[in-house]
Parts: sequence; C-alpha cells; structure tokens
Amino acid sequence: MAKLFIVPTPIGNLNDITFRAIQTLKDVDYILAEDTRQTAKLLSHFTINKKLVPFHQHNEHKALERIIEDLKQNKTVAIVSDAGTPGISDPGFLIVRACIQNEIDVECLPGATAFVPALINSGFPCDKFVFEGFLPHKKGRHTRLNLLKEETRTIIFYESTHRLLKTLEQFSEFFGETRQISVSRELTKIHEETVRGSVAEVLEYYKNNSLKGEIVIVVSGFQE
Repeated sequence: MAKLFIVPTPIGNLNDITFRAIQTLKDVDYILAEDTRQTAKLLSHFTINKKLVPFHQHNEHKALERIIEDLKQNKTVAIVSDAGTPGISDPGFLIVRACIQNEIDVECLPGATAFVPALINSGFPCDKFVFEGFLPHKKGRHTRLNLLKEETRTIIFYESTHRLLKTLEQFSEFFGETRQISVSRELTKIHEETVRGSVAEVLEYYKNNSLKGEIVIVVSGFQE
C-alpha cells in the first residue's frame, strides 16, 4: 500500500538507529537520500541493499512529481537525511505536504534529532522553547536576531563551524554578552562537547579551541 516513511538516521553514533528504522529501510521499494554516498555507508553497515534516489534542496522541486506518481502506483518510499530527522532543517517538508495534498499516507518514525539532546544538556528551561534552525546567512539575519532578542523562551539554533564565531559575536551585539548560552557539538560522537556560560565566555573559549563537527546553540530566554 502506498506510503511515505520519514526515517530518522543517527546524528553520529550508528548504534542510535532503531530496529524499526532498519526494518523499514529494508522493506520499502526505494529510499530518497539527501546524499546517496553518505546513506550508502549507513545501508552497508546494516546490510541493507536498496535503491537510493537523490533528494536534496537542489532537486526536490524537480523530483517531487515523479515520486508522487510512484506513490500513486502503490510504491512505498522512505526518505532520509544525512543525519537526524528529515524535515528538521533538511529536505522533507515539501514531499510530506505533497503526499497530504494527494491523500497519500505518511508515517514518521521517532528517532534522532540533534536539538533535543542539546536542549536537555543546556540546563535551560525546556518546557517551552523556540527552534530557529539556521539563521539566514545574509539577508534578514539582523532582522531575525533583533526580533529574537526579547524572546523569553529558550531559543535553539543550528550553526556550522566556520560561522560559529561570527554568530557568537552577533549574539553579543543583539542579546548582550552576559546572556547565558550552551554550545553542543559532535553530539553522540567520541569527541562530544557542551560548553556553557555567558556569550562572552563561550566566544572566548572557541577563539582559543579548535572547532569541528555540527553545532547546536541553545540560548537562554530574555529576562527583564
């Protein structure tokens, strides 16, 4: 029966994949992958022999119609990103929306998402929070930070290593250098690290220490 499966994959440690995810990837007709080379390594590790179809931000609009037609022909399709849950700052939203519009079943499996352990590790309130993902690189970046500077809920950002220092400097400018933050990187991997403190303290730390891996920044909410 036609169905799209959203399948989370490990954000680092391969042991974090679920039994259900492995079985789903074995059962579907084919797998949509953000980077087929990366996903091929994962499938090889778990002895999964399945056709991989590229599906990423540069081709998802073009590929969407063909995939929907396959699903209408009672195909079963899984979508994975390079790490974590598709749709969370990764391709996935467009195809889910298209499936709903075409009355095709969608099933999202539970699994790894980088911001959850980072949020818990921060020690900040997590009963209410705002997930911002990646800030705009240029246009709209300052506007967004200005809107968020008085956000009272905990705020979560994704960031790359080569932009972290710039982002922390802008946090100092917009949020203030004493605002408490938590930076987690290499989550679930051997060199996992979480650095907590004021914006000024964390900025100083990363000016003097090497940067590698994917990064999640958690910012404490504004307090009057």
